[in-house]
Formats: sequence, C-alpha cells, structure tokens
Amino acid sequence: MPGTAPRYLYLARHGEASPDESRLTDTGRRQAELLGERLRRSPLSVVHHGPLPRAEQTARLIGDRLDGVPLHRSEAAGDYLPHLPAREELPPEFADAMLNRLAGFPAEEREKGPALAQEALARFTGPVSGDQPRHELVVTHNFLIAWLVRDAMDAPAWRWMGLNHGNAALTVIRYAPDRAASVLFYNDMAHLPPELRWTGFPPELTA
Repeated sequence: MPGTAPRYLYLARHGEASPDESRLTDTGRRQAELLGERLRRSPLSVVHHGPLPRAEQTARLIGDRLDGVPLHRSEAAGDYLPHLPAREELPPEFADAMLNRLAGFPAEEREKGPALAQEALARFTGPVSGDQPRHELVVTHNFLIAWLVRDAMDAPAWRWMGLNHGNAALTVIRYAPDRAASVLFYNDMAHLPPELRWTGFPPELTA
C-alpha cells in the first residue's frame, strides 16, 4: 500500500492589476518577477493559476524564473465567492453589512463559487500519495487564499471574509499525515522592497 507524504501549498495573490483588471501594471509585473526570484530555489513541482489575465500573467512571470516547472490553468484557482453564509451563521452585529456586501458581487461569482471552492479543497489540500513531499504553488486571488487559510485553521466557513492578502505576497500551508494543517507563514512580503508592498490591501490595515 502506498504511503502518504506532506504537501506544502504555496499561495500567492496575483500582482497589482490595471484598473480594468485586464493586465498587470508595471508594479504588478515587478512584484511577480521578485516573487519568482524568491521561489527559484524552492522545490516546486507545478504552478497552478486561475484563468483570469492578472493571475495567468503573474504565473508566467514567476515561471520564467523557475527551472522547468510546468504551469497549469485551473478554474478552481479563479476569482469567486467561496461560501455564501446564511444570516444565522454570522455574528448579528455585522450580519447585515456582510450580506449587503456579498449581494453586490456579480451573480456568476456568487452562484459558481461554492462548488469551485469545494473543488479547490479537493485538489489543493491534504497530504499526497507516496513517500516524497510535494511543493505546489497556486497563483490566485484574495478570496481563495482566505478560504484555504480558513480551512487550514478549521475556522467557520464564513470566516474567509475579513482575511486580506497583498499583491504577490506569499502564504505557505503544510499538510502532513496524521496531524492538523499548519500555516507556516501568511501574507509574507519579504521579497518585495517597501515601495512594492501592501498594494491590493485595505489602506486602513497596512503596516
């Protein structure tokens, strides 16, 4: 019987995008390049990325700095609402504000999101078959990173809301056999110079 080995899941939000989100800005391209430099010596086996241009462009710029690591487009790594909470799931003091905000998103993101979120959990999380650890990168969007971190911490499903991730910041989760998932680090920007940090992050929360 084959054994199981740890999975190291690297999560990166795409670089800064243009106002219409059709491409990366010059800042976004540089962020992606620097993240690729940081990951050059990581033992990555694959780079998954969402289908939207800002995620695909980021993944390609990262991939240009890796040695033969394949890129794989995945709908599950896309931009969508991973969970739509019922009112009774939410703390009553801000339930209305949260539900009103979610109602403002496009219907496609709300309707397709929960199924894609479950697909992402099945595809990207948990230990792997075999006796060798696997290191995988997912270049994606803020909501999916929040969803996967929430799951790793075994937090309520609605708690993906309120977690934020900077452009081209890095999060790593370790899934080992017979133990709980570990968030090794979150929203790490050490590879970015100060002037390229905190883009895409709510201004009132920046450090």
